[in-house]
Amino acid sequence: MRDRTPNSATRTASWGTRHVRGHGVRHGIRHGVRHGLRHGAGHGIRNAAARIDATTPPDRDRAVDALRAAGILGVVLGHWLVTALVADGGTLHTASPLQNMPWLAPISWVFQTLAVFFLVGGHVATRGYASARARGTTYRAWLTARLSRLFRPAAAVLTLWTVTAGALLLSGTDFGTVRTLVKLALSPMWFLVVFAGLTAATPLLTRLNPLWPLAVVLHVDLIRFGLGGPSWLGWVNVAAGWLVPYTLGAAWTRGELDRARAGWVLLTGGTAATAALVLWAGYPASMVGVPGATISNLDPPTLAAVTFGLAQCGLALLLRDRLRRTMRRPFAWSVVALVNLSAMTIFLWHLTALMATTAVTLPAGHLPGLHTHPDTLTWIAARVAWLPVFALALTICWTAFRPYEHPPRPRPRRSELPSPSLGLPR
Repeated sequence: MRDRTPNSATRTASWGTRHVRGHGVRHGIRHGVRHGLRHGAGHGIRNAAARIDATTPPDRDRAVDALRAAGILGVVLGHWLVTALVADGGTLHTASPLQNMPWLAPISWVFQTLAVFFLVGGHVATRGYASARARGTTYRAWLTARLSRLFRPAAAVLTLWTVTAGALLLSGTDFGTVRTLVKLALSPMWFLVVFAGLTAATPLLTRLNPLWPLAVVLHVDLIRFGLGGPSWLGWVNVAAGWLVPYTLGAAWTRGELDRARAGWVLLTGGTAATAALVLWAGYPASMVGVPGATISNLDPPTLAAVTFGLAQCGLALLLRDRLRRTMRRPFAWSVVALVNLSAMTIFLWHLTALMATTAVTLPAGHLPGLHTHPDTLTWIAARVAWLPVFALALTICWTAFRPYEHPPRPRPRRSELPSPSLGLPR
């Protein structure tokens, strides 16, 4: 006789379609964890992943979410690898292995992924704004909804660090140490300000050609570095530099980047331009700031950082089809979905997790890869070993502060339940 008992994946998909309405990922994960405790962790994880997969709308472009997750995780891992809090006497100060070992600059090429995040942000914002207009949603309502996702978790960071800084100063902690900690903890805020500004300007940017902001960056650098202009002029590039990948995202929405040729042009052109700027124009090889360096590619963005971002955007566009195929696997998609649901929490708290680990372990002495000077390969190896501890500390922060990113909603009545949805940002 033919076995008609549904397998685990079938039962899971059916459960997701019938029952995961309005709860999405959170409900699926909670149920998966409970089920895993009863029947084994592996079985529970598989079920949770399958439920997340089942509740995803079929028309969602999962490659977009995969690129957003890669952009966020690249920044997190990059900071964890090249940001050191060195203990000297009774004070802490920041340092970087790139300062003492400049040949490690390729690390920054892998993990400085902000251009990809702005590419996806421009694509999602312009697509979302067009959809909102079609539904009759006002600009103010659309913008309020988008900005609240950014600034609710930021308010939690500001509140905690205001209290922490006050407590440290009252306890007699060195002012330089407090300033170092607060500056590091709040450094991700610049991203929110720029991203919020570009989001607010989205209706004006839907048709802007990326060559215009690229030309602004080029002329600013020519004046600064070629004609001896004022250094403060470089801050124009904070808006213009990140406007380049953001408007590329708008071009993606318009369908202008659908062909592989566009990705190859961006990848090869951006790579060649960046190599030329580094080899012959005196730009730093590192794509992140290095303490003590006379020029930073990121603070503010230089032409080299922007051309490097063009290459990254080209690679991201070329990987879209492969990512869509990979994201058909329930486990891979569940990981990406969870990162996207907590993107701002992860981004805003990852440096706090690093500092918390540093502070908690300081009584144990100057531990390699954590409190010591980042000037040897031994330090790099030790820092890699600390990454799981940073991840654990970030998980604690995520558990405590994720509700600020996704406040709990009143449970709807059965008659008001919406269609299955992950609740992921669009």
